[in-house]
Amino acid sequence: MRVDAIAIDLRPRSMMEASDLGVRLVGANLRSVVRTGAPVAAVTLLLALSTIELAPWLPSLLLFWFKPWLDRTLLFVLARAVFGQPTTFTDLWNARREVWWSQLLPTLTRRRFSPWRSYVAPVHQLEGQRGAESRRRRDLILHGRRGVAFAMQWAFGWVELALLLGLTAFAFWFAPPERGGAWFMALFGEGRLESALTFAAYALAVCIAEPFFVGAGFAMYLNRRVELEAWDIEQEFRLAFAA
Repeated sequence: MRVDAIAIDLRPRSMMEASDLGVRLVGANLRSVVRTGAPVAAVTLLLALSTIELAPWLPSLLLFWFKPWLDRTLLFVLARAVFGQPTTFTDLWNARREVWWSQLLPTLTRRRFSPWRSYVAPVHQLEGQRGAESRRRRDLILHGRRGVAFAMQWAFGWVELALLLGLTAFAFWFAPPERGGAWFMALFGEGRLESALTFAAYALAVCIAEPFFVGAGFAMYLNRRVELEAWDIEQEFRLAFAA
């Protein structure tokens, strides 16, 4: 990795401060995140919604299960943003083999319920190790940081839930006063329309929260590498000698 090409200020931070940096990284690169991630998310949501005939709850379950796979596109965009590179869908398409299909099975199985998923995802996606080497690297990145990584993931889980509840509450807020309760309860019915509305609310909550969740984990990962490898010092030396 060319440390001198990194376009953000890397220095030792607390892990919570680093997660805030990740949130701001997403905000600063929102255009690349949206134009690259939106087509992937749209296709995924449509495919998930197409299963509603099989079971009303299946689209939401599929979206929940495939979130780590969607995260890979977001991480690709943010990894390029760290080096000041904007991303288009063409860039993603050219790297689709590595981003979408590399390590697909573990991404959707044993890593799906990792309590620190976005924090260790860069190890698997960006560093390129396999097998025992990858596990050793993951354990090193996690050493002494499991608690804070879990806390960040737990916090974003509550953010997503709050968004979901807020979005479903619109059915009550904007309904006629005499029918507000009926409209709200309809969201929890078993019909296709009610299930589609519930899925739409969940999908919107995921689309809002997930980029920031991935960004927070990625920035915490970068902060850990600063701690382990003193990138901030190397950056200063490279810039000094370049001058």
